[in-house]
Amino acid sequence: MSNLQFLPFTSSLDAGFWHALSTKKLDEYKLKDEPVSIYGCYSNTNAQGLAALFTLEYASFDRQGHHHPGQYVLEGTLVNTNTVDQFKTYDKSALIRTAGEKIWKSIMSGEALEDPKQLNTFSLLTFANLKKHQYHYWFAFPALCPQLPVEVAESNSSIDGILNPEQTREMLLQYDSQFKPDNVPYFAVYLNGEQSIKLLRLHEIIQPAHQLDQLVFVFVDPSTLAGHPGWTLRNFLCLIARHFVKEKCTIKLLGLRDRTVDGKRDISHSIYVRPLVSPLSPESVMWNVVGWEKNHQQKLLPRFVDMSRSMDPAHVAESAVDLNLKLMRWRLLPELDLASISKTKCLLLGAGTLGCNVARNLLGWGVRTITLVDNSTVSFSNPVRQSLFTFEHCKDGGLPKAETAAESLKLIFPGVNAKGVSLAIPMPGHPVTPNSAQAVQKDVEVLEALIEEHDAVFLLMDTRESRWLPSIIGAAKDKIVMTAALGFDTWLAMRHGRSVLVSEDVGDTVPTSKESISGTDLGCYYCNDVVAPRDSTKDRALDQQCTVSRPGLSMLCSALIVELFVSLLQHPLRGSAPAHLAADEDSQPDESILGALPHQIRGYLSQYQIVLPVGKKFDHCTACSAQVVKQYQHDGFEFLLRAFNDAKYLEEVSGLNSLLNDPADIEVLSDFDVDEDDW
Repeated sequence: MSNLQFLPFTSSLDAGFWHALSTKKLDEYKLKDEPVSIYGCYSNTNAQGLAALFTLEYASFDRQGHHHPGQYVLEGTLVNTNTVDQFKTYDKSALIRTAGEKIWKSIMSGEALEDPKQLNTFSLLTFANLKKHQYHYWFAFPALCPQLPVEVAESNSSIDGILNPEQTREMLLQYDSQFKPDNVPYFAVYLNGEQSIKLLRLHEIIQPAHQLDQLVFVFVDPSTLAGHPGWTLRNFLCLIARHFVKEKCTIKLLGLRDRTVDGKRDISHSIYVRPLVSPLSPESVMWNVVGWEKNHQQKLLPRFVDMSRSMDPAHVAESAVDLNLKLMRWRLLPELDLASISKTKCLLLGAGTLGCNVARNLLGWGVRTITLVDNSTVSFSNPVRQSLFTFEHCKDGGLPKAETAAESLKLIFPGVNAKGVSLAIPMPGHPVTPNSAQAVQKDVEVLEALIEEHDAVFLLMDTRESRWLPSIIGAAKDKIVMTAALGFDTWLAMRHGRSVLVSEDVGDTVPTSKESISGTDLGCYYCNDVVAPRDSTKDRALDQQCTVSRPGLSMLCSALIVELFVSLLQHPLRGSAPAHLAADEDSQPDESILGALPHQIRGYLSQYQIVLPVGKKFDHCTACSAQVVKQYQHDGFEFLLRAFNDAKYLEEVSGLNSLLNDPADIEVLSDFDVDEDDW
């Protein structure tokens, strides 16, 4: 007599499983650490000498993902902890004992006879460090262990020790047709004393009709060792002891191993054993539960895997970026709609100090499509203030700003769809000669197409008049338009009101109150002007032609314009969202989930002061008034050409000239800011 020893499972988890776990953690589990069901599989087709592999893969979170012939599915439990300390201190004894109690109950009640898959399960305890893509894990394969070792009455032998070749062929025919399609892991072969045999499901065994000495209990054996059956036999022995053994005796056991050798099916390496089994009464005390997997050093400790090197770096970067954003939703902002941010296509007009910093902030919020437009090159003074450029970009006359900024964004985050376009934006007050009219028209068409392709337009240019053309196009195409502008120690971050043409269609459907102004009634960047935009660089010294501002100003303004933009996306009305008038109240009824939605944010760095003014649409605005936008839509480039060459034409179309010439309306000037140097 010798003791029967069992070959334990060796866990095998592919990279797809860890990817799926990371996704589940981010999108579904979040901070939940309750047990969830997962599915793994084993096989009896492993080659000689290999470990008894138990596999988890990408589809392990889906029961249907493992219904493959030749693979035997186990339903298990995943407990994913939130911290490494929680992983270390988790009550592992309780975890495996709970699983063992469930198996014991199915055996004692007889449920396992009807569904023998209940005899085996597994538990997986994990901690996922998603920032580093490192995972701590520990498997348990619960097995009921009797107080005394299981003895075998004779040495293990091959299948020939119990079945002759004809009976073996018959067994395989019946098994393939009746049991293998359902991946039945346990059954019995009934030997009636003749050459013929019959395969029985466990619940079909009736005693005394089926004498114990005429039964060969068969289990699908994942082991590849000649002298040792696999781990799945342990709980099967308990079931046999409870329901089929009346007194201590030896039983016949066949471990079925099904391989392909030289293109032919071969089960000759299956093992036949005769263990000595004692009966198990209904009143028996539950056996001990064992089954924690050893680590690679064969110590009873958890395992660890670092997937950061094997994963695609671009995918790792994308997951890490998403992680920081999704963490906000776990505790702080469950309603945060990250999809609405990531899919918004942003057009940045200006790739200088503001453009670089706005692009970086948009990346931080997960925006995936960013197009930058500029017509200048990188100079030696740029890199210290413009965060997407380096000294190398300045050499040999400087690289184009827009394309260089886009490439820098891809270096920072390969998952971004960044593009740079070198383009000069035509401006009022900058006359167009007949020889250049065709080239200017082409530039206008390119700008119109870019604005059409994007959802939001950021006006981040140096001069006041350069914002006019994209403002009117954005109004005509009903785009979200955001403006950021810098003075020496002052800044402006604002959202343009929704298009006046849309306002006419929407009418009273946008809710308003005495404390707020609808987004369809908010003004644009030019609504405070009572003159048409002109050439602001004419007759100016060098310090007046350049944007001279305190270095930290751009960071502040860029952060605020992006935060305002993201808050706008989180409001159900988006561009039509109202601006609250009483900005000092703690809670505003019209705010988004991220807080207040001001119309303008004006900052004064010398006093460290921020004010939130709200301005209504100006009926005679040179950029967004109905008459100007309709004239642009009707005449197209001909209208624009006249506006570029003659600023007074805009004043005529908008009605500003009549307003300025009417003494009855002259008091309105006190309500407008006519100083072009402020912003």
